[in-house]
Amino acid sequence: MAHGLACVERLRAEGVVEDRDIQRTVDAVMSCCGVSRLRAYRLAHGWTLKDAVDVLIKLCDEDDIVRPKLDADQLGHWETDRQPRAGTIDLLCRLYRTDATALGLSGDYRAGGEPAGVRQLPVRAGHARTPVRASTSAGSRQGQSDPLTSLVDSARRAVERTLALTTVSATQLELLDERVMSLRRDYVFTPPAVMLGRLLADLEEIRLHAVERQPASVQVRLSEMTAVVSTLVADALMKLGRLDDSERWYGTARVAADDSGSARLRARVRVQAAMLPYYYGPLEKASELARQARLLNRGRPTATGAFAAAAEARALARLGRTAEAHTAINQAQEMFERCDHGDPEDAWAFPERRLFLYLSGTYTYLGETGRARAAQQQALALYPDRTGIDPALLHLEQAVCLIKERSLAEACQLAGRTYLQVPEAHRTEILGSRARAVIDVLPTRLRSVRVVRELGEILTLPSGAM
Repeated sequence: MAHGLACVERLRAEGVVEDRDIQRTVDAVMSCCGVSRLRAYRLAHGWTLKDAVDVLIKLCDEDDIVRPKLDADQLGHWETDRQPRAGTIDLLCRLYRTDATALGLSGDYRAGGEPAGVRQLPVRAGHARTPVRASTSAGSRQGQSDPLTSLVDSARRAVERTLALTTVSATQLELLDERVMSLRRDYVFTPPAVMLGRLLADLEEIRLHAVERQPASVQVRLSEMTAVVSTLVADALMKLGRLDDSERWYGTARVAADDSGSARLRARVRVQAAMLPYYYGPLEKASELARQARLLNRGRPTATGAFAAAAEARALARLGRTAEAHTAINQAQEMFERCDHGDPEDAWAFPERRLFLYLSGTYTYLGETGRARAAQQQALALYPDRTGIDPALLHLEQAVCLIKERSLAEACQLAGRTYLQVPEAHRTEILGSRARAVIDVLPTRLRSVRVVRELGEILTLPSGAM
């Protein structure tokens, strides 16, 4: 499948909102994702290959029909490069409640009777009747075959078989896509050291498929998966304080995104990569990467565009470029109001709570503590109990605001308490770095004060870094 499951889910959701019939959703999936009609029907129903097989078997049991020898792999082949037998075509028509023409096959099944132009073949033992649409050509009426039609059809099938030759079956590609989606969801709350092993294992499987010759659509999808998983690897390494490794993996992710040809993915990987220089420097690079992402987005109202503008604003604020930071944050908010934010539990989304996280950083370092505190409170109210370090980062920015308001003791106590309350597996180098930033904003003469020294001692405790 050229596009991912997230694309299909978007089209299905649009179908529900617009009250489309299933055929219109099927057409939208085919047009957008470049899949066969048979596969588009399954995806429009929201079924995995296994789901479709399970439903079909249940249907056979309920209607007292002999079960076909069918598994997910076989169904995947029928969706790409093989033609099912006549009896199976009838079952697929029953499954999707349509005729075989709609499925790109030959046969028909609809509740409530037969459509015009359909004749029945004799019933074979053990098989349901297979309706076949009557031909309107003169040659067919006389029982004759058209040599040119046979030659054209034979050549077409040969070309399609060549294009379908690949080491990745439809089932494998779909399973890989599902696993990448699972990684994206689990990444939100799983400690980075744990995630790193899972990410690298799945990335190796993707790599092994990508080194073989694949059809263009498959190769694009593998490059997209490589870009997404490599970005998460880079982010996990950044959290663990392995900065050189992180920078190299962000570079790999950018190469994969560029190879995919997707401007949206190229933008997303670059804005993700901006996090490394934002937290560890140089800030100018963070600003530049976010700017590149924003330009690649070309003003489209997307989550990636809002993310890029927010990231650029946050970096500009720390660079002291106040007017530019305000312009960027206004762009981020305006774009966010017009875009689909994605699933809040997906690490590849940009939900409202993350927008407020970036607003907090921007306003904190602009010295606008009232706005920063409002953004922090709004963000914290949106985070679930099971999540990563974002809430801790917000509390540490609250501490920086207290420093700017000259509440030194309260700021240091909040920072120390926040650091200690984070589970050890999440208490990695990035958290220590942000906690030390509370001390770094202090004038040198205040760093020897007792509460500051106590905070420094807390930050020397063992972390969850590798």
